[in-house]
Amino acid sequence: MAQTQQIGQNRRIGQSDRAERIDRIDRIGIGQELGEFQAVDPVVDRMRALRSAWHPTDGVAVFNRVYLTVTEEIGHAIEAGGFADRRAAATLDVRFAERYLAAVDSLATGRPAPACWRPLFHSRRHPGVRPLQFALAGINAHIGHDLALAVVDACRILECAPADLEDEFDRVGDILVLLEERIREELMPGPDLLEIADPLTHLLGCWSLDRARDGAWLAARSLWQLRGLPELAEEFTERLDRSVGLVGRMLLTPLTRP
Repeated sequence: MAQTQQIGQNRRIGQSDRAERIDRIDRIGIGQELGEFQAVDPVVDRMRALRSAWHPTDGVAVFNRVYLTVTEEIGHAIEAGGFADRRAAATLDVRFAERYLAAVDSLATGRPAPACWRPLFHSRRHPGVRPLQFALAGINAHIGHDLALAVVDACRILECAPADLEDEFDRVGDILVLLEERIREELMPGPDLLEIADPLTHLLGCWSLDRARDGAWLAARSLWQLRGLPELAEEFTERLDRSVGLVGRMLLTPLTRP
């Protein structure tokens, strides 16, 4: 009985935390008319501040630099008319970024971060993990977990279904694919990566951004269908969080001795 009461209490606390986070995010520029690059500016400014605060070799800093580039690229694409529906694109992009920033805030305040982010946060200073691993672990957490929830967040704000955001989702995904290619080029350790015996070669072959993006879209559609069943939706979200975290731990396997 005591265990059941504790589980119920933890669930109520979790629901309160989520409601508080969503309310806080609602106050960051979403109420204004979106569709301009300025709508993305607050999250870009936050990531730039984090870039200045963290040491460049910090694993979270490595991902933050990557993701800052992604967000800037998407913001400029919105401004340049690269999205048919600017407001939808900006809403999705801001909600997406805020999921990552909320995880960082949880870490800074001593609150539990989502399970998908914990491997990166815990291994951020491990000398045996390479920069490319840090970047991909962050992308895995953000795409595999956060993107699906951001789609649902955006649908609630825009009062639409995920199918109405499919074009924006695909366009964001295209930018992510191009930037992943750039990341691999910039962060690969050199010609040794081409050696089939290099463990990083095998590790990178176990993860695909395209598969992660497809999984995020399926998860978003599933969560939207479950919106009238909050307990089931919560269980689905928690299991998604844990499974993405498991992949993150695999990506952060130390490849060199400290």
